[in-house]
Amino acid sequence: MDNYPEDLKYHKEHMWVRSDGTIGISFYAQDQLGEIVFIEVPEAGAELEAGEAFGEIESRKSVSDLYAPVTGTIKEVNSEVLDAPETINEDPYGKGWVALIELSDAGEMDNLLSAAEYKELVSGEEAP
Repeated sequence: MDNYPEDLKYHKEHMWVRSDGTIGISFYAQDQLGEIVFIEVPEAGAELEAGEAFGEIESRKSVSDLYAPVTGTIKEVNSEVLDAPETINEDPYGKGWVALIELSDAGEMDNLLSAAEYKELVSGEEAP
């Protein structure tokens, strides 16, 4: 598995976004958190603001905020991760996606990190 797929854009707070508005938690973040046991995100219809906290993720080690990589409205929340949060550990870029959002401004994607830039960011942090 590629830990940092090239087709995604990454937020410095370890979230990713796909061009269709799917958002999730990076491989690095789930690896650092360890076994994820709980995730809380707003329901469909909630407004997200780029860079703002919008939910929480809890592991056996800690609780962390989730930050919106882009501005938009939640269209769908992945019920599978709500019911089985460990899915994020197993497949953070596939079945472990968090939400699908309607992007307010697709141009915001240009403000995010590429896979190479994100790899560089996390390589400066404690290695997974």
